[in-house]
Amino acid sequence: MNIKHNIKTALASVLLLGLFASCSDDFLLEENNRTFDTDRFTTVDGIEEMTTGIYTKLKFQFNYSWGVRFYDMGTDEYTDANNESPAFNGYGQELRALSNWDQTQHWDNHYAAIESANSLIQNIPLYYDQDNENYNTRLGEAYFFRAYFYFELVQQYGGVPLKLQPSTSVETYFPRASAEDCYTQIISDFEEAYKHLPDAAAVTQVGRVHKTAAAHYLAKAHLTRASEINESWNSSYKASDLDAVIKYADEVIKAHPLANNYSDLYNFNKANDDNEVLSEIILAAQFSNDWTTLGRFGNQMHLYYPSVYMDLAGCKRDISGGREFCFTRTTDYMTDVFDRVNDSRFWKSFITTYGCNYTDGAPVYTEANAPDPSLVGTRRFEGGQLGMKYIVNNPTDTRYTPAVTTGEEGDEISDPTGVYKDGVFVNTHTFVRYFNGESKTWTGQHGNYGYYSAATKKRYLSTSKHRDGFRQSLASQFGVRDGILARSAEDVLMAAEAYIRKGEPSNAIPYFNQLRERAAYKSGEDRTVHKDGGQSYLNNPYCEGKGGGYSADGAIFWPSNTYYESNNDMAVTTESSENELLLSGIEDIENSTIDRTINEMINSKGGNESIYMTFLLDERTRELSSEQLRWKDLARTMTIGPRIRAFNDGQVRAKTPFSDQTICLRPIPQHFLDAITNENGSALSADEKQAMQNPGY
Repeated sequence: MNIKHNIKTALASVLLLGLFASCSDDFLLEENNRTFDTDRFTTVDGIEEMTTGIYTKLKFQFNYSWGVRFYDMGTDEYTDANNESPAFNGYGQELRALSNWDQTQHWDNHYAAIESANSLIQNIPLYYDQDNENYNTRLGEAYFFRAYFYFELVQQYGGVPLKLQPSTSVETYFPRASAEDCYTQIISDFEEAYKHLPDAAAVTQVGRVHKTAAAHYLAKAHLTRASEINESWNSSYKASDLDAVIKYADEVIKAHPLANNYSDLYNFNKANDDNEVLSEIILAAQFSNDWTTLGRFGNQMHLYYPSVYMDLAGCKRDISGGREFCFTRTTDYMTDVFDRVNDSRFWKSFITTYGCNYTDGAPVYTEANAPDPSLVGTRRFEGGQLGMKYIVNNPTDTRYTPAVTTGEEGDEISDPTGVYKDGVFVNTHTFVRYFNGESKTWTGQHGNYGYYSAATKKRYLSTSKHRDGFRQSLASQFGVRDGILARSAEDVLMAAEAYIRKGEPSNAIPYFNQLRERAAYKSGEDRTVHKDGGQSYLNNPYCEGKGGGYSADGAIFWPSNTYYESNNDMAVTTESSENELLLSGIEDIENSTIDRTINEMINSKGGNESIYMTFLLDERTRELSSEQLRWKDLARTMTIGPRIRAFNDGQVRAKTPFSDQTICLRPIPQHFLDAITNENGSALSADEKQAMQNPGY
């Protein structure tokens, strides 16, 4: 059975209590498309099916809009866009509502997986032949998944009910365990997984967990336990936790070498592509173009990050550009935290160009904007040509001014997508961060994309990491790309953080430089090349004979970026940028202009003590942006509050007071509190529910 290509819909839900999978919960019920008596899971075949079923639970993070709301939104990297989300971005009253569907689904999915893992941990020693070559692997997988899903829960909610035995009848009493007890159990289970699982090299089925996956999450669990969110009780663990982070992270780094080029990770050309099995990838939720395995959702992350292009003249929605549901909008922090001249990760992470795929709809020159009178009435661009671009410039840039024409009665009418560059009208739809004379702002309006107005909330730099042009139709929401859950670059950063927390920042420098050496442009590299999953339309059978994947005129996907124009029309170069990007010592961190500026904005105490952690969190953005890790990083370090006040406009719009402590934990779902009882079997009173709820909700 090949996990990647033949993974079946989960059978785990047949054991779930009504508490964790209610009859109205069609997400969980949909996976239960076959019904077995529980005796099925006392057989080897049943155990194999249940194990495979838990793997489908890894897809949850990529299945629906909760994938951006729970993990990226409401941070310094992402605010909400045209589809507003005051609950998760502004931490508004909606997050405290009695019923929040996203939280209900999140809670139920994770406890469903835990219940199955409990059954496996109980049944494998009883019913699986211990001489079977897969015995240790299956037991290791069971421990891994129980630890993994509890770890996900405790990062979002703090201490949660610890249920370590499968249910044989309806249970309703589930007291919350402390976060300390949860971490003790999580780390113990990951250690059991580490002990039983095979080395990565011995795993022949793509997508199966292995020893270094357990090592990665051991490093992460130890680091999270040692972080600020647990400051009230973690002092006795810190020293050994940080040593464990370094031990396990080093093991993972050795076993999973980094990809040669940062763009290799996202250079997706077709379903089940080679880039999905790179050595750097430790664990990924497995998707494919086998439509029978996609369930209700598939991988939908390609929907929620893109900005809107389809309402611009000459740019129709096509499969290469994707469906722009416009949920999450990049902040100015996300743009300005990068060295956009020397750090290739910026240009390999974001989309700055879009092609024209509809010649008949393309705009024409008018008397007011034509560079030459002979061009009046002709198309500004045609299918197969560049139709739209984002200029990622700085406030000192004097080249650009907005396009303004004069109406019939002398009124000035602005063209929101038209600009002049050095006095000459630019033919494409052009979005400029800063027009001539505008001042730097982190959350205010500037240029013709940014904040506050309806027009600009749908125009922003979109990440390229989730684009998917291999869907089975233009309208399909079912993405086929794997969802990366863990890669060794994060282990590099975890080891660096551990050394910083140990008071040894100089030891973090070689780790940072592992990533920065790869991030630097190599000698001879073309800095204008753009690759992302949109290009997979070229190999998509659905697009055969359709040119651009929907229109014979061309494609929205465009294979180059605006590197040189964004960087003040700098001279073309093919020189290496390693000297500019590599760190020579901790002084380079202390003297980093951008990181020091950010540190001063978010940390009143300033000084070198805090700038190392500021640099670490900024470097995590530069390496891991849009990979659904940010909220958990800021929550565990308790830096959400200062960072969203500085860089996210959501609080301005939500107008909901919050405390920094409150927003680092999610509210316990109301449907859970309503379903359980106290020790005496009585429904919880209002006071008992409040006592079980997280502070501030």
